[in-house]
Amino acid sequence: MKELLYSRNAVYETLRAKRRQVFSIEMAEGVQEKGRIEDILKLAQEQKIKVNRAPRAKLDRINQNHQGVVAEVDGYPYSDVIEILERAGEEPPFVLILDSLQDPQNFGTLLRTGEAAGVHGLIIPLARTVEVTPAVVNASSGASEHMLIARSNLSQAIEALRENNVWIAGLDQQGTEIGVDSRHLQGALGLVVGAEGEGLHELTRKKCDVVLRLPMKGRIESLNAAVAGSIAVYLAYLARTQQRTA
Repeated sequence: MKELLYSRNAVYETLRAKRRQVFSIEMAEGVQEKGRIEDILKLAQEQKIKVNRAPRAKLDRINQNHQGVVAEVDGYPYSDVIEILERAGEEPPFVLILDSLQDPQNFGTLLRTGEAAGVHGLIIPLARTVEVTPAVVNASSGASEHMLIARSNLSQAIEALRENNVWIAGLDQQGTEIGVDSRHLQGALGLVVGAEGEGLHELTRKKCDVVLRLPMKGRIESLNAAVAGSIAVYLAYLARTQQRTA
């Protein structure tokens, strides 16, 4: 199924990743050919992709945040758990598992953080969850196009990870407080982030080897899923880095 990606970073990273077929690009008339727009035009020329000039009003009807460029592409190429484990190679696998996340902005934020912190892949449920839509690609600044994302039954995916000696750590306000040197975040890790408001589902919680929470000093009760998940991802990144250099 074809879809329309919008915004400069989303289109640029899609071209750079070369994981989707790009059928054509619409560029707003009068847009300045510099910076990221210049990069997009260069990649489009190299990949022999047609670039059409279009009235800005036409792009506005697609999405108000188009930033002067829209690309028609095929659907997102979902991966699987085996491919994620293979991407880890000689490194201990680092996998982010999202338990029924609903908000595209939160999903995009976690994708961008995960890609920056060296996460080998993400796993999302088969139903009742946000998928990789153009809004998610935009929210992730195109990080989705470089990340392996598997759609799977979470219980089965977690079991597959555990069979490959991956430690499963859930993130929830009722868990054990973690710090940067937490042993639970070192080595092969599957980090589970719960849904907005609901947190971890009970079945998912039971599948975790440990449930952890972020230390909180202020007066608010909790952080949202994207912020909490991003902090935990970087705590894991630091813990893994310290372990390698120890």
